[in-house]
Amino acid sequence: QVQLVESGGGLVQAGGSLRLSCAASRRTFSMYAMGWFRQAPGKEREFVAAISWSGGSTLSADSVKGRFTISRDNTKNTVFLEIDSLKPEDTAVYYCAVSKLPGGNYRLSTAYDYWGQGTQVTVSS
Repeated sequence: QVQLVESGGGLVQAGGSLRLSCAASRRTFSMYAMGWFRQAPGKEREFVAAISWSGGSTLSADSVKGRFTISRDNTKNTVFLEIDSLKPEDTAVYYCAVSKLPGGNYRLSTAYDYWGQGTQVTVSS
């Protein structure tokens, strides 16, 4: 079992920045791929970004490319999501997730085995 705890969300004005963190409980964290998803009110959960176990490969949704950056620090069992130039449409609960599946389609929520509780990001216009 892997426990994930997200932090770093909050209320920010449009154009601002945030850094979300996701801390994992297990030291075998470095063997997994990690992803970020978000869910806005009344909408389905959507893929945001993912990073390979080594940190050498990343994926991003087209809607966030150039503004969102995913990274990880395996020594701290933590994955980060840097969000720049925030827009009101970025308002959502952001979730991190862990995949035990090597080479999976990390854009799909079904590729992930463990999920955090989420952190709220609210962007005011």
